[in-house]
Amino acid sequence: MSDNKPPAEVDVTKEWRATQGQASAAKRLRIFAALAWIVAIGGEIAGIVLLRQHKFDHGNLPLLIGILVGIAIFAIAGSLMWKAANKQDPATKSEPVKFFVQNQLGAIITLIAFLPLVVLIFMDKDMDPKNKKIAGGVGAVLAVVATLIGVSWNPPSVEQYTQDMNKCADQIKASQPTTACSPEVAAQAQDIAKDSATVAEATKDAAHPAGQDVVYWIAPENGAKTAATPHVFHICQAVSPMRGKTVNHGSVTTAYSENATRITKQIAMEQKQCGFASST
Repeated sequence: MSDNKPPAEVDVTKEWRATQGQASAAKRLRIFAALAWIVAIGGEIAGIVLLRQHKFDHGNLPLLIGILVGIAIFAIAGSLMWKAANKQDPATKSEPVKFFVQNQLGAIITLIAFLPLVVLIFMDKDMDPKNKKIAGGVGAVLAVVATLIGVSWNPPSVEQYTQDMNKCADQIKASQPTTACSPEVAAQAQDIAKDSATVAEATKDAAHPAGQDVVYWIAPENGAKTAATPHVFHICQAVSPMRGKTVNHGSVTTAYSENATRITKQIAMEQKQCGFASST
C-alpha cells in the first residue's frame, strides 16, 4: 500500500513543468520560427528554380547572393526563436531522440535550407566560373555561420530546470541569496517554498514546535507516478476529503512531484481535525 511507504529521505522537488504562460509563449515562438524557416526554404526553392532556368549563367550575381543572404537571415531568425521557445518549454533527457531533435532542429533546418542550393551552385556547369566561385563561397560561409548559430550548445532540459527549481526553493526557504532562481524556475520554486512555510506554520505542536514538512494527498490514479490533474494536499490523513481514498504522504515537494500542487484552503478546519489547533 502506498500509505505505508516511508517518506523519502531525499527531498526531491516536483518535476518542473512549463506554466500556462510559458507554454503559450513557447507555442507562439515555435509558430513564428516555423514561418521563418518556411520563408528560408521558399527562398532556397526560388534559387534552385532560377538556377535551373540558367538565370545566373552570365550575370545576376547580386540576385543570387541576395537570395543566399535572405535564406541565412530567416534561417537564423527561426533558430533564435526556436531556442527561445525551448528555454520556455524544454524537452526531457529521458527521451533522447526527441531531446536531440527539438534542441538541434534549428541547425537541421538550416542545413536543409542551404545545402541543396549550395551544392547545385558548385555543380552548375553553365555558370560563369568566377560567379560560381563567389556565390558558392558566400553560400558555404553563410551556411556554416547559420548552422552554428542554430546549434544548441548547452540545451535546457526538464531535468536541469527541476534541479534548479529545487535548489531555488531551498534557497528561498533558508533566506539565502537566490542564485539558482532563474526566471524560468523562480515562480514555481516560490510556490513550493510558500506552501512549505504555510504547512510548517499549520502543523506546529508540542512535539514539533517548528512545524512539519509532511502533507497528504490522494494517490495518482491507476498507479501512475503523476496525477493527470492537479490534486489538493492536506496537513494530515484524518481530514474528510481523504476518507476512503488511497493516500500518499511526504514533503510538500514530494506532493508536487505527483501533481498535488494545490494546498488546502481549509487550513483552520484541518488544524482542528488533525489536532494542531490547540497548540497554536
